[in-house]
This record gives sequence, C-alpha cells and structure tokens, in this order.
Amino acid sequence: MKKPQWVIDKEKTKRAAAAETLWLFGLHAVRDALMNPAREKVRLVVTKNALDKLADAVAEAGIEPEMSDPRKFAAPIDPQSVHQGAALEVKALDWGSLEDVALSNRGAGAPRLVLLDRVTDPHNVGAILRSAEVFGALAVVAPRHHAAPETGALAKTASGALERQPYLRIRNLADSILELQKMGYLVLGLDGEAEQTVEEALEGRRDRPVALVLGAEGPGLRPRTREVCDGLVKIAFASDFGSLNVSNAAAVALYAARG
Repeated sequence: MKKPQWVIDKEKTKRAAAAETLWLFGLHAVRDALMNPAREKVRLVVTKNALDKLADAVAEAGIEPEMSDPRKFAAPIDPQSVHQGAALEVKALDWGSLEDVALSNRGAGAPRLVLLDRVTDPHNVGAILRSAEVFGALAVVAPRHHAAPETGALAKTASGALERQPYLRIRNLADSILELQKMGYLVLGLDGEAEQTVEEALEGRRDRPVALVLGAEGPGLRPRTREVCDGLVKIAFASDFGSLNVSNAAAVALYAARG
C-alpha cells in the first residue's frame, strides 16, 4: 500500500532534522557540551591553548580533537565569533514532547514554563535560557518558525544553560497554550498595559503550574496569543521611564512568579 504524501513529508522532515548539526563555540559552551552525555558530538576543532584548558572535558567525551592554527581557525563559523580557540559540531538535543516536559517533576516547587512569541534574537533567547535555569523553570518553549534556532551565539549567551535547560520548538504557540491549560497550567501573558502585576495574578495561586508568555520587543504578543492566555500581567515599575528588554523581563517575571 502506497504511503500517503503527508506521511512521506513527515518522514523527510524527520530525516532532515536528524542530519542537521550546529557549531557551538567558546570555552564555556564547548566544555558543557562535551560533558553532556546526551549531546551527540560530531567534530571538535581546537587550538593548543584551548585544548590545554579543555583536556579533562575532551577526555570525558572521548572525542578526537582536530588541532587548528589560531590565526586560521578551521571551524566553519563566523570569523568574528569569539570562539576562544574552541568549536564543537553537535546535533540538537531532543528533550521530548511538551507534555513530557510540562508534566515532569524535574524542578523543585510548582512547575514554571517560559513561552516565547516571535522572539528571534539568539542573544535574548540565550539569556532567557540562563534565567530559566537559574529560577528552576522546566523549559523555554518557542515556535519552530519565527523564533531563534539553536546556534553558537545562542549557546554562548546561555553560558551552558542550553545543555541543561530544555529549549522546546513547537508547531503552534496558541495550540500549545491550550494544551498546557488542559494540563492544569495557568497561562499568563506579559503586557506592559495590563491592569494586574504578576504577583497580583498569582495571589493565592502560587501552587499552580504557571506558564509565562513573552512577546517580541516592540510588537509584543500577537492577538491570537493574547486571546488564549488566561490573563495578561505586567511587571511593576518604579517610574514611567522606558521598559525592560525581553530577556530582562523574563528574569524578573520568573522571580515574581516563583512557586
């Protein structure tokens, strides 16, 4: 029996994803990836100086390093990247499904998730991953399209958190919000014009699983995202001057929403 076209397309997409790799760079990001047994390593390019600093991690990973001249660094990364003489080609981590992560007991206290609506800057996403790890969130969730993919720049900004904090890519953000609500999550969208603060929205409900949704700087949350959230919340400011960028807002909101 001939396979339906949608099955063929799905299998092609899965095979393509399995073949994709990314380059991590910088001593911290490379060390953490080398020490992560769940991370599939493909190729390690290092200078002698970097290898001296990473010797224990290289031995732990069991990978053969490829030596490179620091003046003509052999890894195919942006020459302007601050690679510190170390670059590692890897495959993306598989954290499982949103349901698997959202219902896990990985963190302490009531579960917290961070959802991103069209946040495309890898430096912002990297910083958000770092904050999510610090404040014990279960995962950072973003759409497959119109969101920052895993890159070396994202990993470097995350300062190792990419190896420990799940970064889940989902097909549709609004659908995922509805799915989380069915699991018992209270979904709160960040909006500077909202009437209540994060703390006020969680008064008497801090034992609930909570997902915080943050939009891109400027446009904020899309109308459909706002519509499906359980409520909109803001971060209380001491004055009317300016606003936080999305990565700082995520950190403050996670702190305010701690369970």
